[in-house]
Amino acid sequence: MTSRPQPVSRRERPAKPALTRDGIIATAVRVMRAEGLQRVTMRRLAQELDTGPASLYVYVANTAELHAAILDELLGEVDLRPAAADGDWRERIAAVLASYSHLLFQHPSLAQSAVVARPSGPNYLNLLEALLTLLGQGGVPDDQAAWGVDVLLQVATASAAEHAGRDDSSDSAQESNAAAAVANAPSAKVPHVAAMAAELLSGTPQERQMWRTRMLLNGILHTPRATS
Repeated sequence: MTSRPQPVSRRERPAKPALTRDGIIATAVRVMRAEGLQRVTMRRLAQELDTGPASLYVYVANTAELHAAILDELLGEVDLRPAAADGDWRERIAAVLASYSHLLFQHPSLAQSAVVARPSGPNYLNLLEALLTLLGQGGVPDDQAAWGVDVLLQVATASAAEHAGRDDSSDSAQESNAAAAVANAPSAKVPHVAAMAAELLSGTPQERQMWRTRMLLNGILHTPRATS
């Protein structure tokens, strides 16, 4: 009896791995790190995953959701350990926010996207949990903490986005021009600016950031929510 010849596959490549949301997000993060967020498109990801763009929409609704998922993935790098440390609760919140800001500064395009991106994954929830825990330890009422944590993240995100993508040389020149304008302000026309010029220009960026965080925290602690 003659044996039946075995079929030979016409595919020259091995079978493609199945698409998953986690795999798509991991690929998006890899492309962003290598080429920037502006290159993270459905078409680009489809090329990397050897599939069609339409296949990706089964797992990710649109580019905004994709960017939010990328942000959540990277939020896993935020150092939340200060939440469990000893010391002043304000300083520990400042340390968590500094780690968050540092992450955004490392990825300028992501910082700008984060202004409108709304992550909803586990790392975002962990960040919220850490900040809410510290606000609670500081005696902030729950209703004020719930709104206050949103303000803290908004300010930190906006600050990072403001500096994202700036050209260092032109940015430095603009800051020098602004500082010179304040230092040489005519007292006859702008007396308060002239009198306070030294204070307006004082402090390092780190000192100003710490003061801003403490100012926000004191406001959150001592500002009750208005009743409707």
